[in-house]
Amino acid sequence: MSGKLYLVPTPIGNLEDMSFRAIRILKEVDLILAEDTRTSAPLLKHFGIDKKVFSHHQHNEHKSVTEVIRFLKDGKQVALISDAGTPAISDPGFLLVRETIKNELPVECLPGATAFVPALVNSGLAAGRFTFEGFLPVKKGRQTRMKELAGEERTMIFYESPHRLLKTLEEFGQYFGMERQASVSRELTKMFEETVRGTLTDIKLHFETHTLKGEFVIVVAGK
Repeated sequence: MSGKLYLVPTPIGNLEDMSFRAIRILKEVDLILAEDTRTSAPLLKHFGIDKKVFSHHQHNEHKSVTEVIRFLKDGKQVALISDAGTPAISDPGFLLVRETIKNELPVECLPGATAFVPALVNSGLAAGRFTFEGFLPVKKGRQTRMKELAGEERTMIFYESPHRLLKTLEEFGQYFGMERQASVSRELTKMFEETVRGTLTDIKLHFETHTLKGEFVIVVAGK
């Protein structure tokens, strides 16, 4: 019997968002793959999960995939977790899932936390049709992607780091118009959670005078 690869979402902030099923799976598998073992250690300890944990991140995933496939073929049950949220959503995981499927081995993804869903829902913008863009290219291809998105009619969702937030809002204004409605959420599910809604002008003015700290999700209305 072959093993199974489980993709297990972890909380994006609030530990109460960890599901009973996720805890059970992590306690039952033979080993856990973590994006950063140091980040995952407190989470696993909090829920009394004592398993072998191996690093699986963007810098070693090409090399570690072969080893994981071997574990699965040997009948080992393997769980993949990221630092926060659902694996493979702007985090490592896609390559491993693709290779597992290619080797005709079972894959199961548990439902769970991911930052863009609450950010979209509480933005007040249309949520029936949307496009998730994740992190835009930092340099090469950035302007090209902005031009392509200028005509996008669906609500758009982006991830952004604190040090690039203001620049990104300014660029959105150039390509989408500063009066475009938007919403920016930071520190979702954490103690200092904040969502700022309004035009791109309003939001940029707010964050020019407030602390830029935490993880940011930008939701922009379609054309």
